Amino acid sequence: MKNKVVIIGTGMVGMSYAYSMVNQGTCEELVLIDIDKDRAQGEAMDLNHGLNFGDRIMKIYAGDYKDCSDAYIICITAGAIQNEGETRLDLLNKNTKIMKNIIGNIKESGFNGILLIATNPVDIMTYVACKLSGYEKGKVIGSGTTLDSSRLRYMLSEKLDVNSKNIHAYVMGEHGDSQFVAWSYALQGVQPIYQIASKHSNLSFDDLDKIEDEVRNVAYEIIKRKKSTYYGIGMALTAITKAILENENSILTVSSYLRGEYGHNDVYIAVPSVVNKNGVERVIELALDKEEKSKFDKSICIMKENIDKIDFK
Repeated sequence: MKNKVVIIGTGMVGMSYAYSMVNQGTCEELVLIDIDKDRAQGEAMDLNHGLNFGDRIMKIYAGDYKDCSDAYIICITAGAIQNEGETRLDLLNKNTKIMKNIIGNIKESGFNGILLIATNPVDIMTYVACKLSGYEKGKVIGSGTTLDSSRLRYMLSEKLDVNSKNIHAYVMGEHGDSQFVAWSYALQGVQPIYQIASKHSNLSFDDLDKIEDEVRNVAYEIIKRKKSTYYGIGMALTAITKAILENENSILTVSSYLRGEYGHNDVYIAVPSVVNKNGVERVIELALDKEEKSKFDKSICIMKENIDKIDFK
């Protein structure tokens, strides 16, 4: 397989992802597929015109499903967008129908690489994609809470006045309303966030609750102001893509399939996972405290309740 990425869906998420990859020189070949072929062609033309300013020469073009056959990664961003007042789970039925059609076309192409899912509700759509495709569980990945974890680190860095790259903290569970922060594993450098909060410095336990709530709900605030979110997720998808193509063994909170980890099976959920050329190489199982484990179990229950409503035929 080539260092080739196919994006299915050239809406704002798909093209923010594409633009981010072009700027970071993430792949050698980039294919854009959309039901609106003129849109895909126009987007490819626009990106190509900026290649002179990028980090590497890339082959970028609008294609169709036959171009999936030798891709290393296919990223699915197509789907109904989340409107103001809707939760991500409200998109379930609409996007399941779209996913069925897309996966059928991908399978017909002979693709045998890694599927990266960004369509919401992303944890369930990743499960749907895996179930319909029959691909290896570790080679079907959802974007999960990769962006939510980045939002968390940004907000903590603002509060603590340190570089966000020195904040190590993870949002786990559903990419949605039941997500939670694993505070017992959150660090500023090597110093536990709980330790900082206990000293009543510039960060209190009340602040932690407010930050967790803001991370959970900030997407709704963005949607209210500009109709949808796309830059952040585009950059998060690029980070996942680089981890795969460059075999980074990076730890990212992607939607991963559980095989008994955290006491659960047969579900995709966002957990810290090692991501490399094989997709999800392994899930990292944290010893969550009692409250965190309860929140995680609740998130799993919500996922399974909604999966049970899906017609896979």
